[in-house]
Amino acid sequence: MQEITVRLPSGKTLAVPYGTRVSELLGEKEFADTPFPIVAALVNNEPTSLSFKIEVNSELKPVTVETDQGARIYRRSLCFLLTIAVRQLFPDRRLVIGHSLGDSYFYHFDDGSRSVDRADLDRIASRMREIVRQDLPICRGVVSYPEAVDYFRREGLQATELLLRYRNDSKIAVYECGGLTDLSHGPLAPSTGLLSVFSVEPYPPGFLLRYPAQREPLALSAFEDNPVLFAVYQEYKTWGKILNVHCVGNLNELGSRKGAQEFIRIAEALHDKKIAEIADQIQERRAEVKAVLIAGPSSSGKTTFAKKLAIQLRVNGFDPVPISLDDYFLSRERTPRDASGEYDFEALEAIDIELLNRHLLELFRGETVEVPDFDFKRGDRRSRGRTLRLPDRGILVIEGIHGLNDRLTPLVTRSQKHTVYVSALTQLNLDDHHRVSTTDNRLIRRIVRDYNFRGYDALTTLARWPSVRRGEDRNIFPFQNNADSAFNSALDYELAVLKTYAEPLLRTVKPVHAEYPEAVHLLAFLANFAPIPATYVPDDSILREFIGNSAFKY
Repeated sequence: MQEITVRLPSGKTLAVPYGTRVSELLGEKEFADTPFPIVAALVNNEPTSLSFKIEVNSELKPVTVETDQGARIYRRSLCFLLTIAVRQLFPDRRLVIGHSLGDSYFYHFDDGSRSVDRADLDRIASRMREIVRQDLPICRGVVSYPEAVDYFRREGLQATELLLRYRNDSKIAVYECGGLTDLSHGPLAPSTGLLSVFSVEPYPPGFLLRYPAQREPLALSAFEDNPVLFAVYQEYKTWGKILNVHCVGNLNELGSRKGAQEFIRIAEALHDKKIAEIADQIQERRAEVKAVLIAGPSSSGKTTFAKKLAIQLRVNGFDPVPISLDDYFLSRERTPRDASGEYDFEALEAIDIELLNRHLLELFRGETVEVPDFDFKRGDRRSRGRTLRLPDRGILVIEGIHGLNDRLTPLVTRSQKHTVYVSALTQLNLDDHHRVSTTDNRLIRRIVRDYNFRGYDALTTLARWPSVRRGEDRNIFPFQNNADSAFNSALDYELAVLKTYAEPLLRTVKPVHAEYPEAVHLLAFLANFAPIPATYVPDDSILREFIGNSAFKY
């Protein structure tokens, strides 16, 4: 029998038979000493289930629950566990996953019921715990394409069947456990016994499946509600009903019927309507508001939103004046450093708060100021900036990551500010059981934008992304609920457009790169979308900020 070589993380090499499963190697001492549960593996840097058969010389690394990959697999497996329990208890009810909310996923039953009965939730949680105690194997397999389509049709899983309609794989990967077969969207945990940390809690009109935070994977943290975010999601779900596109299969079907252009026009019109509503909210406070502060995570479309909001403010009789927080950066020698000694440009302390606040108060009084002009190459301000005076109907529009943090503008009274939170919160699902991650959406936007306008390849963007996320967790997300208004910049059609740009960039990331697992994940995700031509995208769309040819100057 042919032997292959497997290299373990310690450097030890094993000669094993061709086709050995990953799980057969977990008896090695270095795996037994792993402090956290192993849920999957990287074989030559590709994420695999533990049942994966090794067929070439390989480097093997365990994936544990406290890693990015492991946390994603644990959550996906927990969703699978919930679906098994619901299918066993309520075979005639349609369970639909929604958005994330804190360390939770929001679910609802799409059967006309306005809320979920507490007794039903208790039964679901009890059945899930029973399945965990049984420690059932979660088995990966493949079926032929016709078998898969026929199975999901018979099971009434229309969104999954529709998703497969726009794929042409001869073999379809599935997972099976407890009488449930579902489409594979990446590795799952090897058995239900590993999925003991969860809770099921009411959250009208649905409920929450709570999962452990990555930083503490063996326990649930206290739930932190986010009513602003939930309201935005619910509003966007309503938009989804208006557009009649709830899942990726619906979107793909639109493209095949040549209905994409009309769909795009309606989606963009809804964006413009929401921006006009925010401008109207500011208009209602016209007598007191002097500045609009706009904040949001990376690649949320803040810059284009600010420009489009300025147009609507002009419609309402304002004379908007933009100010960039970038020009108020401190010189390099005064810039704080992070734990690794690198400049921390995302820290609030990297901004000259004293000068910014002095200028704001002077502008509010009708005085003229000299706004600094920061030279990023030199890491200092140029000798002269631009003079600025607020006109009679003027209102400042300030865009930057710290806009919702009152520590940015401590000398400006709350009544003089209108704060707006911007993020890309897609309402689309892949199907009833698999969501479209907001984080994945933003990362794909950023990969495309960084390549088009900043000279960074996909590898560089992927390498920087963990640091970007840490900065968001520290500087943006804790202040979401401070916003007076919230804007969802996601466009349901955008991933079908971004696909054409992102796929060739992601394919430049090779198995030898540490970022390869993330590239594999994103490529598999994008494979679900049928492409939509970029020529259909209006030149004033937020999407143009990432793909180019925008009517706005940046």
